[in-house]
Formats: sequence, structure tokens, C-alpha cells
Amino acid sequence: MMLEKERLNKVKSILVSQPEPQNGHSPYDNLKSKYDIKIDFRPFIQIEPVSLKEFRSQKIDILNHSAIIFTSRNAVDHLFNLAAQMKVEMPADMKYFCFSEQTSNYLQKYIVIRKRKIFTGSKTAMDLIEILKKHKNEKFLFPCSNIRKNDIPDFLKENEYDFSEAVIYRTVASDLSDLAEVNYDVIAFFSPSGITSLFHNFPDFKQNKTRIAAFGPTTAKAVKDAGLILDIQAPHPSAPSMTGALEMYIKKANNLE
Repeated sequence: MMLEKERLNKVKSILVSQPEPQNGHSPYDNLKSKYDIKIDFRPFIQIEPVSLKEFRSQKIDILNHSAIIFTSRNAVDHLFNLAAQMKVEMPADMKYFCFSEQTSNYLQKYIVIRKRKIFTGSKTAMDLIEILKKHKNEKFLFPCSNIRKNDIPDFLKENEYDFSEAVIYRTVASDLSDLAEVNYDVIAFFSPSGITSLFHNFPDFKQNKTRIAAFGPTTAKAVKDAGLILDIQAPHPSAPSMTGALEMYIKKANNLE
């Protein structure tokens, strides 16, 4: 408790380790104006496609599968881009299993959705796994990043599904060298990869008075595993979003409660 009080200094600036929202007004704008705080956005990680040569070295034939599991829009983009490079046209009877409605809707960028068999979860791996249980006879393709969560591939392995895992893009650290002399009161992280990027760019990073905010349990664990102090955690029972958790902290740190 003493440590928490010692670190409860006024918040004047926040660095959000994600791209700046492009859809107009965002909750971060409310924080800026309401509390007169500087908020900058900078993605700590970036996505790079694997080359056609690298994909072919995995010896995976897209058309040798009857179903594809998509866990993100990045996976959709990169798989269809690879298919286009190889002049592979997805057959009309290909089935698509999507992590969320957002991902399944995104498929219409590449296929006519109403003519396809699409199965959609509702934003958790367990939701999608429940759907997969009803389709054990498919031959699945699981396109993913070099860094991915284990739930779905582990389920497929443990239950002896016929599936191929294809690494089609990489999550890599962004170049943050221009931030070397810039300090923020709070840095907000959203994935373990963001923490990896921090130390990739600044191996001697010292937290000092910088407060760390983390979204989700795996990010929080990565913060602690890196020897950093986790000051702000989201989601919180009273704040399901990162902006909500930040606002709760700002009120306390800036004596506005």
C-alpha cells in the first residue's frame, strides 16, 4: 500500500501503445479534454507478411482443406493475399470459422458471404471451440502469426482434429528509437508483444516513476514477468475498458475524487 501511495503522482501525459483511432471521436478524446492530459499514440508492434517463398516452405496446400479458422482480420487479409499471389481461388464449398462477427463480416472484402458457409463465435476462444466441436470431420487450416494464443490449436491437437497450422504473418517490434529521450507519466499496453517491443527497443529501460497500465491478464502477467510494477489493470470490475481504468486512476492520482 505504501508503494502504491509513493507512485500516485499526478498524471499529465499518457502514451498509448496502439495506433491512433481513425473513426473520429474516441474515449481518449474525453480524457484529454476532461483532465487536460496529453495523450500520444504509437504502435509498439507491427504486422509483416511472410513471403510467398516462406509460405511455400511450410508445404501447406490451401485447397487441401475443407475449412479455415480465422481469429483476426489480419489473418483474413494475409491468407487471401497469399492465395492471390499463388492464383488460388477459394472453392465455393469452403467453410469459414471466425472468432467474432467483426471477423466474419470482414470476409466480404474477399468473398460473397451469402453464398458461403460461415460459422461465427462471439469474441472468446471457448465460443469458437464449442462450434468446432460440431465439425470434427472437416480438414482445418489455421492461419496465424508467429505469436499466437494456444487455446484453439491446443484444442485441435488434444482432440485429434485433422488440421494444418500456417504462419502467414509476423508480429514484430516497431522502431521506437525516437522515443529514447521522451518520458510519459503512463504507458498503456494491450499485449505481451508490446512489453517485448519495449525491451527490444530499450534493453536498459528503467520504470522509475512511469506508471504501467495493462489490458487483459496475459498482458498484466507479461508486465510482472518483466520485473515492472503494474499500476493500472483493465478490465476492472468498475471499468471494463482501458480508458475507464485510466480515468479511475487519474481521478485518484490528480486528487479529483
